Amino acid sequence: MEQAVRLIDDAGLTALTDPATGAAAKLRVARCADAADLAKAVDLLLVFGGDGTMLRAARAAAPAQTPLFGVNVGGLGFLTAVSSHQLAETLPVVLSGGFSLESRAMIVASGTGRSQPILQAALNDFVISRGPVSRLIELEVRVDGLVLTRYRGDGLIVSTPTGSTAYSLAAGGAVVSPNAEVFTLTPICPHTLSIRSVIVSLRSIVQVKVLSEKPDTILSADGQVHCGLTTGDRLTFRRSRQYVRFAWLKGTSFFDTLRKKMHWTGSSV
Repeated sequence: MEQAVRLIDDAGLTALTDPATGAAAKLRVARCADAADLAKAVDLLLVFGGDGTMLRAARAAAPAQTPLFGVNVGGLGFLTAVSSHQLAETLPVVLSGGFSLESRAMIVASGTGRSQPILQAALNDFVISRGPVSRLIELEVRVDGLVLTRYRGDGLIVSTPTGSTAYSLAAGGAVVSPNAEVFTLTPICPHTLSIRSVIVSLRSIVQVKVLSEKPDTILSADGQVHCGLTTGDRLTFRRSRQYVRFAWLKGTSFFDTLRKKMHWTGSSV
């Protein structure tokens, strides 16, 4: 991060940070009150970490519509633009405007959980899953008011196109191009072999009702925000009015990233 600050200074620009990052990296730059205020104060938000860090930053930056440029210092880093060892050669290009912007859809969950109101946003996915007890849960799912099915299993993933390469993919869902206007509904370990992942329009309203009494049921947003659910609780999932803007180096694409990160091989066309 100190290298990034030097490169920003060399470009004649001003670097700011949030308190947590500034303290952890011991940066001698001005600090905003928190990540949300930082997003409002800057033209480009540099995010150092992996996909989890990117997801936290995305939810903070979405209201301000500030573009995110991810520098991977974690694991897979599917949402990051470059690796940390590329920073010296790529950041000056980015700071001079050599990047393209891409908007990614977010989804919102609303409803009640154990008599408490729920209103959460996610960039990747919402997951309704069982608690620590190894027993099936049962969920009724409706799409635009019409019954889709009742899922019995370990849970259900409601994913954006961005989240299609995360938990949904591991659970057997399809890889979806980020610009596709769809939800992916992917069951987790369903008790019926014929149950498969379902793709519906992002304009649809997806409703889920918790039918099982035991075990405990949990809603998570991007794997980071958790809410408890109980029998009879209802959740509604819809496209958010907000979206997240990513900055990418010019000439890169989702399919390039897909091939590299997934280590796909084969003949090229």
